[in-house]
Amino acid sequence: MANNENSDFRASPEYRKFKKHYKTVILLVVLVILAFNAFFQIGAEEVGVVTRFGKHVRTVNSGLKTKVPFIEDVYKVPVERQKKQEFGFRTAQAGVRSQYARSSSTSDEALMLTGDLNLANVEWVVQYRIDKPHNYLFKVRNAESTLRDISESVMRQVVGDRTVNEVLTVGRAEIASKTKALIQDLSREYSLGIQVAQVVLQDVNPPEPVKKAFNAVNEAQQQKETLINQAKSEYNKVIPKARGQAEETIQNAKGYATRRVNNAQGEVARFNALYKEYVRAPEVTKRRLYLETLQEVIPKLGDKIITPKEGGNTIPLLQMHLKNKQQ
Repeated sequence: MANNENSDFRASPEYRKFKKHYKTVILLVVLVILAFNAFFQIGAEEVGVVTRFGKHVRTVNSGLKTKVPFIEDVYKVPVERQKKQEFGFRTAQAGVRSQYARSSSTSDEALMLTGDLNLANVEWVVQYRIDKPHNYLFKVRNAESTLRDISESVMRQVVGDRTVNEVLTVGRAEIASKTKALIQDLSREYSLGIQVAQVVLQDVNPPEPVKKAFNAVNEAQQQKETLINQAKSEYNKVIPKARGQAEETIQNAKGYATRRVNNAQGEVARFNALYKEYVRAPEVTKRRLYLETLQEVIPKLGDKIITPKEGGNTIPLLQMHLKNKQQ
């Protein structure tokens, strides 16, 4: 009975029509699948690495591209995107007020031994981008994991060469710069195909059990620096003033000495000149000196009354004196 039904179906016009066009339908389906697999889109910040049977054959830029279906594979690599790896913490929610999460594993990678055998919690971020897609994909098994291991190793090395005070305070910029350079050198040596943009120390703190004691020490050091700065300020006020006064006294003394020397030299020159005149004409010089001395001394005596020995003519002289005084 079933065989008769199959025979009737095969003899039907529908079956003959299907049998006539099924190859065409299959061919169209295959062509659609091939076309779907032959075209691919590369984003604006990506490049496409094309491999044929696992071998790299070319690298294509952004846009609509083609490949050989089922033979060539495409790996899209975001070469223009800034990527980052976080150490000691993880960003739970990014935004204006980012939220960070910490766990035992992140605490372990942040805990480091400094050069003076102290502990510090160092949290940092490595920002990088992919500059050689072929190396990034094929030179190492997992470039991201390798970069993470390199970053942690280098940071422990750099921190281990410095004291805890340098790590927590003044040495942070130098640590970040040194770490960036070493990570980049190792990335180039291992052919990771990664360009390190920067290393940022997110947060550096002493471990929780000693944090309060360390903060107390920092406050004491800050107070010490404040007192030292105040003392230096007072020193800068008093010492320059004292030096100025000392310099002024010295200059006054030098001026006084110069005046005394010049006066003495002038008196000596005057005496020598008078002596020469005296040698030439002693009597004349004596009288001139006598008159010059009287001319200098008499005005300093005040009111004067001159009387002769006999005592006469006193009143007229007084009248002349008063008349001259009124004039």
